Amino acid sequence: MNQKYPSVLLENAVNELASLPGVGRKTALRLALYMLRRDTGYTENFASALLSLRRDIKYCKVCHNICDQEVCSICSDPRRDRSLVCVVENVKEVMAIENTGQFRGVYHVLGGIISPMDGIGPGNLKIDSLVERVAAEEVKEVILALSTTMEGDTTNFFIYRKLAPYAIRISVIARGVSIGDEIEYADEITLGRSILNRTSFNDSIKI
Repeated sequence: MNQKYPSVLLENAVNELASLPGVGRKTALRLALYMLRRDTGYTENFASALLSLRRDIKYCKVCHNICDQEVCSICSDPRRDRSLVCVVENVKEVMAIENTGQFRGVYHVLGGIISPMDGIGPGNLKIDSLVERVAAEEVKEVILALSTTMEGDTTNFFIYRKLAPYAIRISVIARGVSIGDEIEYADEITLGRSILNRTSFNDSIKI
């Protein structure tokens, strides 16, 4: 049975809020009514923050992390080890690894993983720019820190083959992160140990 709304404006707000992942229509209605109870300034600030996020956010021209400037704070930090590049699927993984406090290198955000079922191929990811970084910069090691799923392993292998011509170490996070796990959901201690106890990618596959 369709919900009846006393206002078209309320219904429109509920429809937009319900389009967010993990937000059902009941939760969307509760959020919309909450905003109505708050003063106008609160709602305006809320809307302004979302508009600024969408319009003004930048992607680091080096690693593709989200940031406020042309280069993110990690890439511009002189204390970070630029010879050590950790490859991750998206920004959430950068945040998760940073929270461990165990990694002092830099990152490369792919923007996804290879998933033919979802129509995502190598050309949709930031793999070519990773190869360009390795070719142009003094990179000594690339850590593949993708989720331990079939798609993650497929992406790992593709990147491994692309970087094979270069004289660098290619490693993969230790399997302290269980098979099938998403990196962002791993606890900080397990994730930190997986980074520190990484192994050579050669040892993880049979070519």
